[in-house]
Amino acid sequence: MAIDLTKIPLSPVVEANGLLFLSGQLGFKEPGVLVEGGIVEQTRQVFSNIENVLAMHGAQLSDIVKTTVWLTDKQTFHDFNTVYGNYFAQGTYPARSTVVSGLLVEGALIEIEVIARKPLSA
Repeated sequence: MAIDLTKIPLSPVVEANGLLFLSGQLGFKEPGVLVEGGIVEQTRQVFSNIENVLAMHGAQLSDIVKTTVWLTDKQTFHDFNTVYGNYFAQGTYPARSTVVSGLLVEGALIEIEVIARKPLSA
C-alpha cells in the first residue's frame, strides 16, 4: 500500500546558514512505496534518495557532516553498517548517531536524517 507523502507536513530539505538539513529518508523506490528486500536493499535505496536530494542543491555525499540513523532491529546493524561504510571514503565518515526504535511507516527498516554543508559553488 502506497503512502500519500503529500499529506505529511514537512520539507524534504531546508537550507540555513550554508547547511542542508534533510528530513529523514526512508527506502522509498517511488513516492510512498518501499523497495522490496531487507536492510541492505533499504539502506541502498535510502542513500540513493539522499544523493538525489543533495544533488538538487549542488551537494553530494562527501558534503554530509552528520547522520542520524534509526534501525528497527538491532540484529540488522552489522549489515547496515557494512553498506553505510561503502558510501564514504574511509577515514572521512560523517559524525553519526544510530538508535533502534520503531518507525511509523509499516515495513520500513531504516531511516536516515542528514545534515550537509552546501558547497560554496552551488
